[in-house]
Amino acid sequence: MAEEKSLNWLWSGGEMGELIRTKDWSQTPLGPPSSWSPSLRMMVPFLLSNRFPLLLWWGPDFCQIYNDAYRPVLGTKHPHFLGRPVRECWSEIWHILRPLIETPFHGGPSTWMEDIPLEINRYGFLEETHFTIAYSPVPDETVPSGIGGVLATVHEISEKVVGQRRIVILRDLGTQSEAKTAEEACTLAATTLTNHPLDIPFAAFYLYDAEKQQMRLAGATDNLKSEGSPIYADRTGETLWPLSDVAATQRLQVVDDLQTRLEGAVPAGPWADPPRRAAIVPIRSTLASQIAGVLVMGVSSRLQFDDAYRNFVELAASQIATAIANARAYEEERKRSEALAELETAARLDPSKELYNARKEELLRLMKSGNVQPR
Repeated sequence: MAEEKSLNWLWSGGEMGELIRTKDWSQTPLGPPSSWSPSLRMMVPFLLSNRFPLLLWWGPDFCQIYNDAYRPVLGTKHPHFLGRPVRECWSEIWHILRPLIETPFHGGPSTWMEDIPLEINRYGFLEETHFTIAYSPVPDETVPSGIGGVLATVHEISEKVVGQRRIVILRDLGTQSEAKTAEEACTLAATTLTNHPLDIPFAAFYLYDAEKQQMRLAGATDNLKSEGSPIYADRTGETLWPLSDVAATQRLQVVDDLQTRLEGAVPAGPWADPPRRAAIVPIRSTLASQIAGVLVMGVSSRLQFDDAYRNFVELAASQIATAIANARAYEEERKRSEALAELETAARLDPSKELYNARKEELLRLMKSGNVQPR
């Protein structure tokens, strides 16, 4: 009852307000609310009523109190670290946060960073994140330094940063229209993706040969070791990548056992640990019942393979499919032009027109089938 009475000044605040009212603060470095300074009592309702993500680090241990809008930043760390020192909550980035917090706390200028990249563990793995932050001192007349804590205004921009990065990748893939063969389209795409390891740690392109019923490697990023991209992979019975399943279902699949599958030859990528997963994506063709090939694409070890990531991978495969289709259309047009030139030559050299007529019928049949082979 005494504890409830000591919190009669905190009457709202959403879910976090309820958690603060019911928490046993005597078990934290901040102590019971009855001992809190007037400044701390003023700041808590202020941040709880704010709809922007706010975080208050109070006292020399920088114990944290935050509002509802900040909860998603914590992931699975919420609510365990309410009232706990920031060094415990964000131990993986404490070496980065410490000088940013201590500067305003010890009388220095407020801290501002428009995009601070951080590798944080809030869902059981180190995740690439980006934030815009502003850390400001909070006055408190009851302490000798005159500063009781630091107010953090935090805006996560991870989705924006990663999204803009992926737009650049798709743009670069879409501007490669100079390929004259399907193989060249895959080679150019591999060169493009080599420059974007944050989202695509590695990639390999397999083209489908309908006549041989075989997938053939047509391109790979520079960092993919030969163990991960054999020159040929049968459509049936391959063991390295599930190419046949993807070809049959024409649906994306994810493999999770890269270390086993590649026997430890997984490309390191841009992070301290190599990718753990790969997406196997169909490259569709203009024929509804047949695919042009399959794209094997590594998944970043610092990002979740969520719907946004899946959509990006499928859009990348679509860009590559367009490049392959355009290249093959160019090839067919070149073959037709050569065949017509051959036909004109036959007409000039064969007055009887027997060879001309025979070749003409053959060419018409082949041109209808889209399989012109000049000779």
